[in-house]
Amino acid sequence: MFWLSLLGVVTVLAIVVRRLWRRQKPLVDDLYAQRLAIDHVHDGVAWVTESGRINDLNPALARMLETGPEQLKGRNWFAMFALEEQSRVKDAYSQMLLSGRASLDVNIVDAHGTVTPHNLLIVAVYDRRTRLSGHHCILHDAVPLGHAEQHLVCAAQN
Repeated sequence: MFWLSLLGVVTVLAIVVRRLWRRQKPLVDDLYAQRLAIDHVHDGVAWVTESGRINDLNPALARMLETGPEQLKGRNWFAMFALEEQSRVKDAYSQMLLSGRASLDVNIVDAHGTVTPHNLLIVAVYDRRTRLSGHHCILHDAVPLGHAEQHLVCAAQN
């Protein structure tokens, strides 16, 4: 009789564990699919913690900054922007905290000190309890102005 009741308890536990596993597996698969998609986009994407440190990044961002991902992980994300741009980025970050996202054109500095223009999108990331857990920093190349657009910009400035 004891063995029969023990077998029943083990069977119930096995069913519960299997059902829990089925509930968690799609979440793991979704996170893997998102990670795989972000790793293969041409835009640079960084996952930044609430403390402002780069937690993870995709290979495109490492190529934009002409460095390896190992050198960027744990680094302050403001350091990738030119010094004169950092106050604008901090203002955009404050706007992101209020509205959930912000975008602006910025200059980033790569590992060799070269400054290049990019478009920046900052998107807030919240946990399940709707607490801010960090943000995504998405950089993509700015579209260079054609000759006609540059002429119009210069004419407007004069």
